[in-house]
Amino acid sequence: MKTAQELRGGNVFRDADGQLMVVIKGEFSKSGRNSSVVKLKYKTLTTNRVKEEVFKADVKFDDVELDYRECTYSYKSNDMYVFMDEEYNQYEISADMMGDALNYLAEEMPCQLVLYEGMALSVELPKTVVCEIEYTEPSVRGDTVGKITKLARLKGTGYEMQVSSICETGDKIEIDTRTNEFKKRL
Repeated sequence: MKTAQELRGGNVFRDADGQLMVVIKGEFSKSGRNSSVVKLKYKTLTTNRVKEEVFKADVKFDDVELDYRECTYSYKSNDMYVFMDEEYNQYEISADMMGDALNYLAEEMPCQLVLYEGMALSVELPKTVVCEIEYTEPSVRGDTVGKITKLARLKGTGYEMQVSSICETGDKIEIDTRTNEFKKRL
């Protein structure tokens, strides 16, 4: 059993009617006087209907057994992303189920697919990835006091994120995919 607060994107649970649901996005919030709540955006696996609902953080859901398979990203076909395992089996995942993985996904990138009864639900990237900066503004001379950041666009995906002020266009950087934060310049 998992509580609503423990559910993350890609998790699968059974609702009160016994249908399988996959979490697309979960937002936890705690207000001053009220109890904690979790706003979940999830999709029914059988009908692909997307639904948003607010639950108390301590509501329990039945957990579902999932399989994990090591794969590499191959290519994008329309709105589907195709992954291949060591046995050359191909799995497709729709763009809306990819979540933050789209920000860093590159060809031939090793990752882990989350499967339920042979159907790919989501993808888990390595904890850290190395990306190249496609463009960032030049550093301002004298901005060395404190933790100064600036906006940078990543090569390949076009994702924009905050990086250290010492980073320049063409630098390779390490990014934590769990928190979407810049770690260091390589």
